[in-house]
Amino acid sequence: MTGSDVSRETRRQLRHWGKHAESYDTQIAKLERSMLVGTREWIGERATGRVLEVAVGGGRSLPYYRKGVSLIGVDLSPAMLALARRRASELGMDVDLREGNAEALPFPDASFDTVVCALALCSIPRPDVALTEMARVVVPGGSVVIVDHVRSSSPLIFAGQWLAERFTIPLEGEHLTRRHRDEVEAAGLVIVEEERLRSGAVERIRATRPVTS
Repeated sequence: MTGSDVSRETRRQLRHWGKHAESYDTQIAKLERSMLVGTREWIGERATGRVLEVAVGGGRSLPYYRKGVSLIGVDLSPAMLALARRRASELGMDVDLREGNAEALPFPDASFDTVVCALALCSIPRPDVALTEMARVVVPGGSVVIVDHVRSSSPLIFAGQWLAERFTIPLEGEHLTRRHRDEVEAAGLVIVEEERLRSGAVERIRATRPVTS
């Protein structure tokens, strides 16, 4: 994923995940047993029909999708996709995994019944653009399902997140104080489910693309 149409920040992310795919997969597994417990199950329960997972990473959501879904996963990083392919093979799953930029999804309008993005908008350089793309490729009446860590509603935790960002943003492109609710609505989606957990530091959203006459 190179070329003049790819931003400097996106190229930095590509280099980062190329170096740290394996270690990230291990780190996120630990978080899923604590801060993010139940997250993958929540996603799988809401994904139906033709499903696109944006920034599929190492494929940690794969075991939780229901039988019968038709699943495509895209990710910027070939190293991450290699992990996802290995996981899909171990699970015996038939998944179409391909390179793709969340900010320019390589699919026609209204291609999917469900679009999923888990723990990725925190590091996608332009999350508003990525959400607009997700809204574009989901069918009217379809769902966009998002889970991410966001700025906490606790002032003390927020202060810690802000301080940590002084290192995580320049080193990893990782934002800890973003929140995507307004960007979801700006993309033309209607929020139908929303909850914040862990002192507001984890947010789950299911939104739909309106059906127009």
